[in-house]
Amino acid sequence: MTEDNSAPLEPAGDSEIMIEAVGLCKFYGPFAAVNDVTFSVPRRQICAFLGPNGAGKSTTMKLLTGFLAATKGTVAIAGHDMQKDRIQGSEHIGYLPENGPLYEEMTPRSALSYLGRARGLSPEAKRDRMDFVADKCDLSEVWNKPISKLSRGFRQRVGMAQALLHDPDVLILDEPTSGLDPNQLVGIRNLIRELGESKTVLLSTHILQEVEFLCSRVVLIDQGRLVFDESIAEMGARDAMEQKFHQLTGFQSQVESATS
Repeated sequence: MTEDNSAPLEPAGDSEIMIEAVGLCKFYGPFAAVNDVTFSVPRRQICAFLGPNGAGKSTTMKLLTGFLAATKGTVAIAGHDMQKDRIQGSEHIGYLPENGPLYEEMTPRSALSYLGRARGLSPEAKRDRMDFVADKCDLSEVWNKPISKLSRGFRQRVGMAQALLHDPDVLILDEPTSGLDPNQLVGIRNLIRELGESKTVLLSTHILQEVEFLCSRVVLIDQGRLVFDESIAEMGARDAMEQKFHQLTGFQSQVESATS
């Protein structure tokens, strides 16, 4: 993790750094939603992005994808500066926002066909990718059903399908298993693990069991600031991980103060 916030962003080279944030800040008046966050994620790594509610996780993800503009700092996706080359950088990103919007009057089939055309996929590539995401996200049961009629779990899987449709190098997933039943949850977890063998995955979740099962690294923010960036081993197994999370986010000291 670099200390020099003025360091230039380098294109992905031998190290294959696919996500790079340097001195990232987002201010709303005097309030700092994200404050001087610096980290990078290479290809073939599934990195957990953790923090308590309101810590700035979703805002940071929106900054990484170019959905929001940073107040200060820089972001590169696959070597593309997201301030200068946002369109090119976006081509490498599959983004699943928390409670992301969907075209509710469409079916999964028609929505993904439309998005494939918008992404510039050829008819053959679009057909192949639609077949792939329909299978991997287990959408055949609702393929021709209006999205407005789908359960939360199925809607979440449609969102996952659109993130995967163009076969991106980088996946930024905000609570991807939210609303899934136990069987669906296992399927999506296995899919994320499979994708991490060739892609870069930044995964925000509140489920520490998911972190332990999927991730090799943890980046944790609290009150908009980076407070931890280490391997999953440094967080410990599940009970130790929960304790570490409490310590890093100040929760443990609150409990001790309340009970003293």
